[in-house]
Amino acid sequence: MQICKTVAETRQVCDAWHASNLKVAIVPTMGFLHEGHLSLVDIARKNADKVVVSIFVNPTQFAPNEDLDKYPRDFERDEKLCEARGVDAIFYPTPDEMYAPDFSTWVSEDSLSQSLCGLSRPIHFRGVCTVVLKLFNITCAQVAVFGKKDAQQALIIKRMVRDLNVPIDIIMAPLVREDNGLARSSRNRYLSEDERNRALAISKGIFSAEKAFNNGEKNPDALKAILAKSIQEAGGKIDYVELVAQDTLRAIDGTIDRPALLACAAYFGKTRLIDNVFLEG
Repeated sequence: MQICKTVAETRQVCDAWHASNLKVAIVPTMGFLHEGHLSLVDIARKNADKVVVSIFVNPTQFAPNEDLDKYPRDFERDEKLCEARGVDAIFYPTPDEMYAPDFSTWVSEDSLSQSLCGLSRPIHFRGVCTVVLKLFNITCAQVAVFGKKDAQQALIIKRMVRDLNVPIDIIMAPLVREDNGLARSSRNRYLSEDERNRALAISKGIFSAEKAFNNGEKNPDALKAILAKSIQEAGGKIDYVELVAQDTLRAIDGTIDRPALLACAAYFGKTRLIDNVFLEG
């Protein structure tokens, strides 16, 4: 496994693979890897000859009041996990390598990013789109894998690729949960034991709402109420609970008559957690 710390190194490695007609996949991450990330690696390996994992805590997607400085980092652990999973190269740049001092060019998606997390984190998706497009350009990967846990992010990236004619296939991988149901996240380490136990109310509410939908409940307000009640009864502070159409990420009024997404963000203590379920019936 190769570790590349510069754009030039990464391009040299990927260019050699492309010259040998090898298909390259990229799995963009911010590190502190867990089984959710590694499941993306497994999917990438099934869909390409070579897999690059980027490990970069991207400063441009964090607002000044967010957790950039304390975001968990452990590159040695990440390196071992990647090597054990068959990753071919890690791209591990510094912020200075990715952003020139006078950097001034941004990629903004102006529709899907205007709801859900985009409302409480208004600069977030501009930073995500910009860094992801840079990663695509650096590696010239033909495949990229994103998890459904960050559903809005994955759908925005798919829209960006479509709108800007980027020659890459986006694979959306299933959300991975801990054994107790909590959606896997690097931020779970912030939770105290009590907060972790109470945060299980998120997935319990998700599962209950999904069951109600599968049993015929098609009223968005009713499904949102199931999830919101579960979070509130556990002492969580709701950022949002929304039921939106998958193609627009806008609220569905009346009966659910198209593929939908039930998504939420909630705080337990100071930790903001997100979760969702795709409703396809």
